[in-house]
Amino acid sequence: MDTTEAITGQCLCKAVSVRAKVETRALRACHCDMCRKHTSGMFISVATVPGSVEVSGPAKSFRSSDWAERGFCEICGSTLWYGTVADGVRHPAAGLFKNAANGAMKIEFFADECPNGYALAGEHQKLTTNETIALFAPEDGDTQ
Repeated sequence: MDTTEAITGQCLCKAVSVRAKVETRALRACHCDMCRKHTSGMFISVATVPGSVEVSGPAKSFRSSDWAERGFCEICGSTLWYGTVADGVRHPAAGLFKNAANGAMKIEFFADECPNGYALAGEHQKLTTNETIALFAPEDGDTQ
């Protein structure tokens, strides 16, 4: 039995549409320097079924490091996704979807880099920089 559900969203100017499948309504936040520079705050993504993200419209990708890319709308500049290059997985921005796809915050990455000016409420997993890099980086020493 398929327990996935399709979600759809759009960028600010509605030129880019994003479709994906979700199994669990989960949100993830990243406080790394690059995410904060890209979004002017933390980057929050919706947990999707791997390989289910479909993007149509004038989307562009910026290779931000050896192992990551960041997608944006070519017209309005809206943040669209964070992606890992090695596996091609895209993690779509929660803001593209109505009510953040009804997700609940489940995990924060680079939690020790969260600025003093804000914090996320609630009980969820918080990974430090070292824990996040150990989870995602293909080699020791790589950054986001």
